Amino acid sequence: MEEISFTEKVLREVLKGIDEGIHVVDAEGRTVFYNQFAARLDGMEEGEVLGSHLLEVFPSLTPKTSTLLKVIRTGEPIYNQQQSYTNRHGKRIVTVNSTMPVLVEGRRVGAMEVSKDITRIQELSEKVIDLERRMRSPVEGKRSVSRGLYRFEQILTQSPVMKGEIHRARRAAATRSPVLVVGETGTGKELLVQSLHSASPRGKGPFIAQNCAAIPSSLLEGILFGTVRGAFTGAEDRPGLFELAEGGSLFLDEIHAMPVDLQAKLLRVLEDGAVRRVGDVKTRPVDVRILAATNEDPETSVKEGRLRKDLYYRIHVVRLEIPPLRERREDIPLLTRHFIQKYNYRFETLVTAVSTEVENLFADYSWPGNVRELEHAIEGAMNQVEGDRIELEHLPRHLTDSGRREGKFELFRDMDLNLPLPLLLSRVEEESIRRALKTTGNNVRRAAAHLGIPRQTLQYKLRRLGLNPNR
Repeated sequence: MEEISFTEKVLREVLKGIDEGIHVVDAEGRTVFYNQFAARLDGMEEGEVLGSHLLEVFPSLTPKTSTLLKVIRTGEPIYNQQQSYTNRHGKRIVTVNSTMPVLVEGRRVGAMEVSKDITRIQELSEKVIDLERRMRSPVEGKRSVSRGLYRFEQILTQSPVMKGEIHRARRAAATRSPVLVVGETGTGKELLVQSLHSASPRGKGPFIAQNCAAIPSSLLEGILFGTVRGAFTGAEDRPGLFELAEGGSLFLDEIHAMPVDLQAKLLRVLEDGAVRRVGDVKTRPVDVRILAATNEDPETSVKEGRLRKDLYYRIHVVRLEIPPLRERREDIPLLTRHFIQKYNYRFETLVTAVSTEVENLFADYSWPGNVRELEHAIEGAMNQVEGDRIELEHLPRHLTDSGRREGKFELFRDMDLNLPLPLLLSRVEEESIRRALKTTGNNVRRAAAHLGIPRQTLQYKLRRLGLNPNR
């Protein structure tokens, strides 16, 4: 008996420390366990809830709307159910719950609920939808339009590949077919999508964007399709993004992150041209163009089950691919000047250029974060620069460290590694010195610092190698 008591104590302590709400009630609906996280989530004290009946503590719930009481009644578990309720202090709470019956020797003795707080996410989502609705409302007798969207002429590029994709996007803008934009994170997919919308006949209509990975799946369906009063506890009559995008474009970013069951409902909307709000029995026609994007190879997403094959073929009518920055290095100087100008205006500075060392580093760096990483590097540097040029010392450490590593490996690309060791070392040394001089614009002092050797030592090696940096 003591062993059972000790085990029970350990279990209770473990449940208290879990960072999700744990609420256990007996067969009558009275609370027998309620951890600290659940108390914080509900805005209650543990003592207010323990021993009390569920409906006394949460008066907005009923035997029909309470997931705990329903599970006690039916014995069937409920997973990932959204619930909105008010505690006895009048505070509105929105959670996603998984509720399971508690069985002892086959007899149903209560129910346990694990809750995640999504109140803040729900509030923000509703604010976004309400804002979109207000933006669409008539203003002085005229229909409001999307403002501040990018246009094709604002896309800076010298890359033939990128120019080709922009040309294809311009042609696709004239139609209403779905478009799928594929590109790594930070390449500028939304910039291209906004430009396509702006150039289309729908350019004066709304442009609404939703990242499918940013919202819990339990909320995403209501956000996209809308809700009706009574669909779930606390649900209100509210249009979804499809209705708000009427006559315009709906951009679904990271579409591979959308839950697969929701992808099936999205496909139905695309096929039927009509949307059914969550909890509604009727459909509403919608005239919306779907623009989607993914930072994964879509064929891989289909193969691994993250993207439905039928949905992929439906949105894959026009495919645009944005190359990563490392494959369009001719754009780096152009984008660098643009971002310097942008942050000069924002920070009220007078930076005119980057140093030769920075220019060479930018040209050699692989840019895993693409254009976004370049912009952030420029922004960070311009927080540090005091003169009119960005130097290596102003850049983020990870950038300069990676640049040095990549530069060192590059030394061996065209070198015969089967040479005798003394000759190989001599050639590596000479090539390192040549690169350091090139990087620093033939400045011996900076080249010595770049190589990590005294200036006198570098001057001696230059004479020995017959190199004259002043030529």
